[in-house]
Amino acid sequence: MKIDFVDLKRQNKLYKKELVRAIEKIVDDATFIMGDTLEKFEHDFASYCNKKFCVGLNSGTDALSLGLMAYGIKKGDEVITAPNSYFSTAMIISNLGAVPVFVDINKESYNIDPNLIEAKITKKTKAIIPVHLYGQSANMDPIVKLAKKHNLAIAEDCCQAHGAKYKGKIVPYTETGAFSFYPGKNLGSFGDGGAIVTGNEKVAEKTKYLRNDGSKIRYEHKIFGFKSRLDTLQAAILSVKLKYLENFINRRRSMAKIYNKYLQNIPQIKTPIEMDYAYHAYHIYAILCENRDSLKKFLEKEGISTVIHYPKPIHLQDPYLKLGFKPGDFPITEDFSKKTLSLPMFPELTEEEIEFISSKIREFYA
Repeated sequence: MKIDFVDLKRQNKLYKKELVRAIEKIVDDATFIMGDTLEKFEHDFASYCNKKFCVGLNSGTDALSLGLMAYGIKKGDEVITAPNSYFSTAMIISNLGAVPVFVDINKESYNIDPNLIEAKITKKTKAIIPVHLYGQSANMDPIVKLAKKHNLAIAEDCCQAHGAKYKGKIVPYTETGAFSFYPGKNLGSFGDGGAIVTGNEKVAEKTKYLRNDGSKIRYEHKIFGFKSRLDTLQAAILSVKLKYLENFINRRRSMAKIYNKYLQNIPQIKTPIEMDYAYHAYHIYAILCENRDSLKKFLEKEGISTVIHYPKPIHLQDPYLKLGFKPGDFPITEDFSKKTLSLPMFPELTEEEIEFISSKIREFYA
């Protein structure tokens, strides 16, 4: 049996007629940049996230970057985040001339540990980026409390967490969050895409200028900006898929429960824990396992595709090693990176396939 890590072909086949109609409309209208189609998606996605504003951008990376810029983060400022994430979470901080300050993760949630944050706050600290890793919200209330105490901005990295909730409230839990619409995400486009959603009108307006060369009116430029617009074609595709996002998430949660059932009582692995404050959207289903690399190779030989998120923590990537970070700085993150293995997870996955994957994992450890 061959099982892809993410099989987008299955989803495309299911919704092909609607997707083709949406694409054909854009072709017929010949409106490829900005326009009503983008505005409709922005309105609908803002509403889905219970926020007033959404600004479509060309990637989740730009969503984080422009979000920080909208909050006034500049050279020399410090921004707190965890080293257990995709590289760009920290990269955008460095690219702004600011300084990423890393905080280790919680052993159960794999997200930033709020108990370790305050010790890292200095007079230069201006913001916190909590990453909702794999589709599970970070523990936000303690972070909000610290942010208020020290007058810090919060920009939530929701790039893996479309539809995730914290204490019953959809993320972003606070004012502003950044999303990616990379094809494999819970809500994915047919290319790169991203968005800022926010309840802050000033942040939304600043981001609109930043995404379009510093302009909202053609040939009138108020600030220096960038070229970072969400293509109208991608907005049309996302509008189709947004209607089914809750169904996608329900399926992912069902698949996670089936995995948990079939993988229970294998002492060499640990299945993901859904924290009591969280509603996990399961963008990724990651286990912790012994002999991880050997298990991965074994599963590949059996036709099962897996991924390691992330084999080398951010602080051990070359640009940050050059800044003085070293092995041992964040032991929980480093231990996690040596044991984590992401199993196939997508809404169209079947119980039969999960049973097969699980049987092969049992066979490996037998």
